[in-house]
Amino acid sequence: MKVSENHQSYWRKNLRITSILLAIWFVVTYVMAFFARDLAFKFAGWPFSFWMAAQGSLVVYVLIIGYYAHYMNKLDIEHGVSEEE
Repeated sequence: MKVSENHQSYWRKNLRITSILLAIWFVVTYVMAFFARDLAFKFAGWPFSFWMAAQGSLVVYVLIIGYYAHYMNKLDIEHGVSEEE
């Protein structure tokens, strides 16, 4: 089965944004949590390590999901595979 250039471009962009967002997820989940105990400053009245574990990472996850949905909607329209045509 021959895959069109449009299809290849769509998946290349999809994989790129997925990789970038997974890298951000990894940094927030593992790297920040690991190093947060060394960050001894207050953020919004709480120690930064507590804030990152309890609040910050959840906010970043919601932002990642929202950005991915928005980006993929634009990409679907750009490549003509949108469900809302």
